Amino acid sequence: MNFYQNKRVFITGHTGFKGSWLSALLSMAGAEVTGFSLPPAGEEALFKLADAGRNIHSVFGDIRDFEALKAAFGEARPEIVLHLAAQPIVREGYRDPVGTYHTNVMGTVHILECARLFGGVRSLLNVTTDKVYQNNRWPWGYRENDRLNGFDPYANSKSCSELVTDSYRKSFFSDGRTAASTARAGNVIGGGDFSPDRIVPDCIRAARAGRTIQIRNPDSVRPYQHVLEPLAAYLRIARRQYEDGRFAGCYNVGPDACDCVSSGELAELFCRAWGDGVSWEHTGDNGPHEDAVLKLDCSKIRCELGWEPRWHADRAVAETVEWTKAWLSGQDMAAFTREQIRRFFAEDETAGGGRK
Repeated sequence: MNFYQNKRVFITGHTGFKGSWLSALLSMAGAEVTGFSLPPAGEEALFKLADAGRNIHSVFGDIRDFEALKAAFGEARPEIVLHLAAQPIVREGYRDPVGTYHTNVMGTVHILECARLFGGVRSLLNVTTDKVYQNNRWPWGYRENDRLNGFDPYANSKSCSELVTDSYRKSFFSDGRTAASTARAGNVIGGGDFSPDRIVPDCIRAARAGRTIQIRNPDSVRPYQHVLEPLAAYLRIARRQYEDGRFAGCYNVGPDACDCVSSGELAELFCRAWGDGVSWEHTGDNGPHEDAVLKLDCSKIRCELGWEPRWHADRAVAETVEWTKAWLSGQDMAAFTREQIRRFFAEDETAGGGRK
């Protein structure tokens, strides 16, 4: 993390779930961070609870507003850009496909165009999703050279975002001055996620209310990981391509195969970690299509960049529950969040990169 000290970093979507954790992390690393995002929504927003805006410059705006983004970008003059701003919910994509495409496709065009117009960006990372692949219902993980063709509006808009990034990389950044990559991460969990239509936040809401947890698709398999796992990978990609543009490309970021678990298994892990007799049950789902099985092959980032996941699924759930119970008990969540970040990286150093 010493690499990021005094580096000028521009984050889009910095008030969101991942963005808030990333803002806190980079602030701890001593980076000069400018964040561009919509304002945090509600009092139960991680950005506020964790004081993630401490020591960074926040600009509140919409990624679809190109002029506002250009103004913030031009003032920040970043060396490194981490693009996280997105409409990230599958069901919201069905409810508002136009807004989803506008945010996820044109938002990507806008940030890439800023990098092209202003120059000075050495490293740019566009964060997409594991759902960018055409899902063939394979039992094995998808690789970076498999076909992109997300099914639903959210997944498909992220597939388009991948193609846009590849086009800019070949059309405008081929001179090597700006290294641009994409990162395709799996489902993330962690403290402070209050999003709708996500399994762990739904589990937390049910547990707080004393209700039985409702699981729509208990057999659907996803690569679950703690939010700090992909963030550590993003920062490694951004650093390595900053140092050597030959590392620019696309990378899967996900857990080991043993941590690709079903929704039912994840709910069971949550119930054990939460305690208090919490239980779950399967309910019928008349909702829109969601793929039954989705796994990632992360051999590329492991072999080329030396990245390894740190926490297994049970540890990720336990850390999420610990954060949530600390918040419910009125603890200082800014201090708690930063201590969890320190523990995550310190354990990796102590174990020599081994798993916990």
